[in-house]
Amino acid sequence: MKLAKIAMIILVLSSLAYPQTKDLGMGAFSNQSGPILMAVDASLVNLDKDSPYVMFVAFMAAAADQAYAVAAKDVVMLYKGQEYRMPSVKELRDEYRGEIRDLDFYRHLGKEGINASWIRFYEFPERSNFFPPLTSSAPLAASEGHMAGKLGFATPLYFKNPGFAKGDKLTIKVRDMKNPELTGECEVVLK
Repeated sequence: MKLAKIAMIILVLSSLAYPQTKDLGMGAFSNQSGPILMAVDASLVNLDKDSPYVMFVAFMAAAADQAYAVAAKDVVMLYKGQEYRMPSVKELRDEYRGEIRDLDFYRHLGKEGINASWIRFYEFPERSNFFPPLTSSAPLAASEGHMAGKLGFATPLYFKNPGFAKGDKLTIKVRDMKNPELTGECEVVLK
């Protein structure tokens, strides 16, 4: 019995010593440990830490051939002990006019890090996201993202900038709409 307890303690401590999030390079991070797989590309935030609103690009997928849905209201950023929610589409469009510039700039950044992760095994249809650009051909903003089987959900995530600096750590966290116990998270270190 004592040996089992010691083995359990070693297992717990070793899981704490090795973070679940992997740094993929070029501002990209990946975590496959939860029921909702997550990868976050923070390359644009790394280039423009002074922007009043910052854009991350998140890739989410269901592990083990399950089906999940994540509501935009359930996406949070944990930073320096505070929980930050994403702004509404209306707030972002009223307060910040850089969405089209952000997406255009992001398209020109290298994506080797994020593309080398688990996302290469999934499809991410572009038909919906939480913050589509305000153009004549853009779809309406999605209030929830769905993922099932090999279909994932990719979307820009915006947060009001709390005053980021190089070296800051933050966590992007999501949860399933039907069962909040089912979550995904990804730690990000700004460079």
